[in-house]
Amino acid sequence: MNRQRNLSLLAVLGLTGALAGAPIVGAEPAEDPPAQVRWGACPEGVEDPATGPAQLQCATVPVPLNYSEPEGSQIEIMISRLASKNPDKRRGVLLLNPGGPGGAGLDQPAFLAAQGLPADVLDSYDVIGMDTRGVGHSAPVSCGFTDDQAYFGNIPPYAVNDAAVTERAAVAQGVAEQCAANDHEGRLRFVSTANMARDLDRIRAALGEDKASFLGYSYGTALGAAYASMFPRQADRIVLDSNIGDTYLDHEGMRLYGLGMEETFPDFAKWAADRHDTYGLGRTPEQVRRTYLTLAERLDANPVDGMDGNLFRFGTFFTLYRPALYAPAAESWRSLLETGHPGPAGGRPPGTGAASPNDNAWSVFLAVTCNDAEWPEDIGTYQRAVAEDRERHPLYGAAAANVMPCAYWKLGPSEPPVRIDDTGPADVLIVQNQRDPVTPLRGGELLDEKFGQRSRLVSVDGSGHGVYVLGANSCVSDVVTGYLVDGTMLENDMTCRAN
Repeated sequence: MNRQRNLSLLAVLGLTGALAGAPIVGAEPAEDPPAQVRWGACPEGVEDPATGPAQLQCATVPVPLNYSEPEGSQIEIMISRLASKNPDKRRGVLLLNPGGPGGAGLDQPAFLAAQGLPADVLDSYDVIGMDTRGVGHSAPVSCGFTDDQAYFGNIPPYAVNDAAVTERAAVAQGVAEQCAANDHEGRLRFVSTANMARDLDRIRAALGEDKASFLGYSYGTALGAAYASMFPRQADRIVLDSNIGDTYLDHEGMRLYGLGMEETFPDFAKWAADRHDTYGLGRTPEQVRRTYLTLAERLDANPVDGMDGNLFRFGTFFTLYRPALYAPAAESWRSLLETGHPGPAGGRPPGTGAASPNDNAWSVFLAVTCNDAEWPEDIGTYQRAVAEDRERHPLYGAAAANVMPCAYWKLGPSEPPVRIDDTGPADVLIVQNQRDPVTPLRGGELLDEKFGQRSRLVSVDGSGHGVYVLGANSCVSDVVTGYLVDGTMLENDMTCRAN
């Protein structure tokens, strides 16, 4: 799914067919290039000047557009560095990814430092951010999205019936064709998790390091899992936070969003019920849930101020990313109940036909998601999934299971997904909130199962999207910091209690 501050907002985000050929397991590591990285000033806008002097340096690393033709066309990946200020403690580089896919990451080292990334970690590593291929300053791609299109986010709208799925299919097909038509430089088909993992190893080599550690959030867990699987000898200490469950996102993975909202919504509902005298949303969590369903159905029938049922449901879904978002959401609900209008935040403003500010992020999300795995092409598959998830996950399942442009994507996948490599030492630490709307606990469990003895899972009695540094749980902070700094890996999976 905006930078790290929004994490996987850009993600907003067997039904899949088998890919021909064997899954990707390993890859040849990159050799040190003849020209070393040349650090300089970062592009304007990477750091907020209001926070003080620039902390980051930036550089570019050339990589093949198509790794099957390594001597062919090259693109440049822009990276950033927050250098260790303690050479005696420095042990290497820590590569970061903020999620998405499509999240701009050049500012992430400074952002995490400002959020409280421990000093021991900052001393131990040069912390490396980057715009992955296709993103921002790294050979950006575009589907040409405008602000007046029916497609305005990477999670499909809630489908109230089969006809709504069919209606959405036409939009999805149009988007897939639009992306192909705007791919003037032929880059979209090469924007994939496997190629991004190969880019990571090129960056490692360009930095002169034998190994690289990695900290990835949300979709970044798929990229980190792919890197650890394709380059196990070059992977050092891998931390995967808020997990999608594999090295790729497919239709089944998207359907987990419905589960995530069901598991996380009760936290908001209890919070709102405890404040019924302020917001009037219900005296019990069950009453708050009924209020949500009532408002959604009302807005389905009668949208107001650019707010319809689809946008209301998405807004509530995103509210669950952070407890800090509960109060403004509750205020909007109260306004809808009392006045019939959503309040100052409003809904989606009328479009002007201008380029969407989210064009690049949405384009990368689609390229990676559609290139990584095959998606069902039969509209009936989506109608059945929507009907099923509307019943089992009524809050949001009929959105997450709806049809995506990937059903009509003609550019990929060009190679099978990366298969998890469960051999080797225990070097993958998986951390996961027990209640997360977009990457539910099941994603962390699935990834832990696939890595086997190579990983350990830390589940946290917490709510929201993002655990290490982004949350406030001291137990998981100690575990992850101890692993990154001292290499202390847990003997077994564990649970961190709420603070």
